[in-house]
Amino acid sequence: MSKEYSMKRVVESILNCTKCQLCKYRRKPVPGEGPLDTEIMLIGEAPGASEDEEGRPFVGAAGKLLTELLEKNNISRSSVYITNIVKCRPPGNRDPEESEINACLPYLIEQISIIKPKIIVTLGRHAGRVIYKLMGKSFQSMSREHGRVVKGVIRQLGLDVTVIPTYHPAAALYKPDVRRILEEDFKKIRSLITSSKTISKSGSITLDVFLKKG
Repeated sequence: MSKEYSMKRVVESILNCTKCQLCKYRRKPVPGEGPLDTEIMLIGEAPGASEDEEGRPFVGAAGKLLTELLEKNNISRSSVYITNIVKCRPPGNRDPEESEINACLPYLIEQISIIKPKIIVTLGRHAGRVIYKLMGKSFQSMSREHGRVVKGVIRQLGLDVTVIPTYHPAAALYKPDVRRILEEDFKKIRSLITSSKTISKSGSITLDVFLKKG
């Protein structure tokens, strides 16, 4: 079974999902987007208003900042897979509840299983906590964990990954201190990509797939 077919099945399940109360409020579920043969995944927490309207991840103000952070570090957004732990927008952009995270988690695990990333960047404390838990690790706090390079195994999949937690871009929109932290963390992400020579199997056959040309 191809990656494309497998992901298509996951996306169809997400689009038709009624496993939690968020299905009552959503306009469009937001499965995620990006190349399936990438070795880098960015995982946020939940869609916001713009994402709910378009059905795409990180297209609002926080998404613009995320794209800017990637581009500043010469990383092409189109070369990474971007998704959230919860695929539908919580009302009022509140934090996702544990029951909602648990209902959506099988979709995320399937996406990770299909893509098999080597590097996972978590955006926000809920995303960090969930991925740490999948590795059997304890997430202390964002102030303590951000920017760390954590190696582990996603136990359900037997998949070795390197995880870098950082703040959600939304937290930095009106907080210069958080934005500076994000900028430093993304420099570490670029360094990790460069040092590990992480490559994609599509397009160019070198690190240029991840590092934006020009």
